Amino acid sequence: MGQSTILRTHGLCKKYGDVLAVDKLDLEVHTGEVFGLLGPNGAGKTTTTLMLLGLTEPSAGTAYIDGLNCARDTLKVKRIVGYLPDSIGFYPDMTGRQNLHFTGQLNGLDRDVCARRAAALLRRVGLTDAADRKAGTYSRGMRQRLGIADVLMKNPKVVIMDEPTLGIDPEGMRELIALIRDLSVKDGRTILISSHQLYQIQQICDRVGIFVKGRLMACGPISELGSQLQSEGYYVLDVRILPADEHFATLVRALPDVQNISQDSDGMFHIESRQDIRTFVLDIVVQNRYSLMHFHQRGGDLDEIYHRYFEKAGDEHEHASVSGPGKAKTPAGN
Repeated sequence: MGQSTILRTHGLCKKYGDVLAVDKLDLEVHTGEVFGLLGPNGAGKTTTTLMLLGLTEPSAGTAYIDGLNCARDTLKVKRIVGYLPDSIGFYPDMTGRQNLHFTGQLNGLDRDVCARRAAALLRRVGLTDAADRKAGTYSRGMRQRLGIADVLMKNPKVVIMDEPTLGIDPEGMRELIALIRDLSVKDGRTILISSHQLYQIQQICDRVGIFVKGRLMACGPISELGSQLQSEGYYVLDVRILPADEHFATLVRALPDVQNISQDSDGMFHIESRQDIRTFVLDIVVQNRYSLMHFHQRGGDLDEIYHRYFEKAGDEHEHASVSGPGKAKTPAGN
């Protein structure tokens, strides 16, 4: 049985004057998954979130959450969607518990339900001991966990988080990541995370979408995106040898399918190729009696995938600006 889709956009666009912030976004997020929407500042992630929350009208296209039109059924959407912004605002002179009670009452819960739900959520996010301290004394990580409890007060089906791991120490990060996974696995809630924190996202997401200049460049599980890059002829091999001389670079450069070889300040060679050339490089190492210190083929980690698609977006943008509709591309050097 296939996975059900709870969030879907089709041809979603948002234009501010001459700036196309979101360009024909087609996206599906499955029920109960953790989905990462990745991209640099200005990529269109925040604008997309605002349209999903019904806080700004799309210029074209549609967005639906659980069958509700985000632009037309805004009140119904807000009942089933929780939003955790990157900068969480609590009343600093109220305790964590009081802040949760206030949110519950705003969402129409009676006092007894607020009290029971707040106590349960404070236990869940690990803040029972700090529940009656003023929220203004909380660390960034504690505020993020209180923010998750705050979002869960209305028991949403979908939770949208904007940069949830930003500025959190390693221990707080570990706790937050475990909590977010728990919301998906145990509760069956759908989590959409908007972020540029690649390493943290790699640990938590079932699938990711790479968003560059308003466009969704790639979407899928991280392992599949890495395999796709390799099928398109993109391999990066990191090699450290002793001695790290220019003769090695010359020999590698002569191999078929090698596109580029560079060396960083630590002496590591980075070899870009269109095919898997590990066997050939190892032959060079053995035959020339180099000492092999490091040998790793990249392509499957999120950082590499992200930067490769970011480069592709830049290449496509440059091609479009040179060619344009009805224009012939100018040959290099002319």
